[in-house]
Amino acid sequence: MRMRFVELTVGTFMVLGIIALVLMALRVSGLSTQGNGDTYTLKARFENLAGLTERAKVSMSGVTIGRVTKVYLDPEWYSAVVEMEIDTSMSTLTLDTSAAILTAGLLGEKYIGLTVGAEEEYLEDGDWVEDTQSALVLEELIGRFLFNKAEEG
Repeated sequence: MRMRFVELTVGTFMVLGIIALVLMALRVSGLSTQGNGDTYTLKARFENLAGLTERAKVSMSGVTIGRVTKVYLDPEWYSAVVEMEIDTSMSTLTLDTSAAILTAGLLGEKYIGLTVGAEEEYLEDGDWVEDTQSALVLEELIGRFLFNKAEEG
């Protein structure tokens, strides 16, 4: 009887551990099925996304306030367009808000960082963020550095 109780306890502990790992993996990856509530859409144009993908975080001051929902190439401007869903609790983003593609750590994932401006009017659903900064591509920096060193030598 005692051995049966130990086996059931260990089995229950293992099942709970597996469930916890699956929930943690879903939360970290951004694949969670739970909705964030009400959102509105903003768009921005970038010259280079450098690996930014759909479901990437949109953050302000390190706090996630939205997600990237769509990435596509604009055939008229030949630039990448990013559509973002922003939580309605952040409905006070001003017209001169800027967006930059940033990297979490040295080799981490790409995300969009928003910086609010000083205008008095606010962005609304479907508006464009005009002030954007494309991703910093490490390969381009290394190439420029090597090219400059070759010219000097």
